[in-house]
Amino acid sequence: MLVILSGVSGAGKDTIKRELIKRMDNVITIASYTDRPKREGDSSSQYNYVTKAEFEKMIENDELYEYSVHHNHYYGTSKKLLNDTIKEGKIIVKDIDVNGTEHLVELFKNDVKVVTIYLRVPKEVLKQRLENREDKPDFKEIKLRLNRFDYEESKIGNYDYVIKNNDLEKTVQIIMAIINNEYKLGNNTEF
Repeated sequence: MLVILSGVSGAGKDTIKRELIKRMDNVITIASYTDRPKREGDSSSQYNYVTKAEFEKMIENDELYEYSVHHNHYYGTSKKLLNDTIKEGKIIVKDIDVNGTEHLVELFKNDVKVVTIYLRVPKEVLKQRLENREDKPDFKEIKLRLNRFDYEESKIGNYDYVIKNNDLEKTVQIIMAIINNEYKLGNNTEF
């Protein structure tokens, strides 16, 4: 099963993903590929760092299920990495943008159970989160991320679940319940 978390930058996707992995036995993530520089606090479980030329070669070689450019950097999902992990029977939690989500849902609709969750955050809260990040983006970067807010919010109708992420513990509990229920529905078992 593939669980996709989407939401604007700063919506809490990485934090929630880490909590789900920590609290649930059968839940893992796979690293995305990116050409952006590694930030303080980034781990190799989050990203595989490559150069822009290497990323473009991956595109050329059709090695990615989806990719996009966000804030002037490439991000994408490796076909091999995702396929190998799905074969292991794990529940994969992955943060993917709204365009990549649409593409993966369409690709996997007949083969893999995909559950999509959109994390909503009010624009003013988002601005505060971005300004208070440890890797504090500059004003231009914050503006770039806020400009994408309306576009991403316009896509929430494509998601199975939309959750207002204003309380981390509550959000994690809700998503854990969703994962458990969807897993039971798809496999007729409990875990």
